[in-house]
Amino acid sequence: MVASSELRTVFTTMDADADGKISAAELQVCMRATLGENVTAEEAEALVASADADGDGMLCEAEFLKLALHCDAEDEDRTRGLREAFGMYEMEGEGCITPASLGRMLGRLGNERGIGECRAMICRFDLDGDGVLSFDEFKIMMSA
Repeated sequence: MVASSELRTVFTTMDADADGKISAAELQVCMRATLGENVTAEEAEALVASADADGDGMLCEAEFLKLALHCDAEDEDRTRGLREAFGMYEMEGEGCITPASLGRMLGRLGNERGIGECRAMICRFDLDGDGVLSFDEFKIMMSA
């Protein structure tokens, strides 16, 4: 979870005109610059509207903090769900998904695959080339 002091610093940085509020345009520019996210003007406006409690079309610091903490909580929920799924595939207590463990789980799901096919599936997302999927590689695979 991100500390609120860090979020306050982010808010101050995003508030380009220092008026104490973040407009959709400021949000759009900062998301592109800091996160590499190409958010359309419509998406930025929708994001602001989703947290704009007072209806002024802008985010004050409290609204921004609420939005950021909500997004952080959603990320934590997603990570928790991915950890559970990873644990189902991992099955060997090694902290990684091997071709054999992938094959066993796919078989349980009614999607039998040979060890060669499982190796090929893992290879696509095996960023460090060790022949298995770590949790971080699994997260990338599940986002693809």
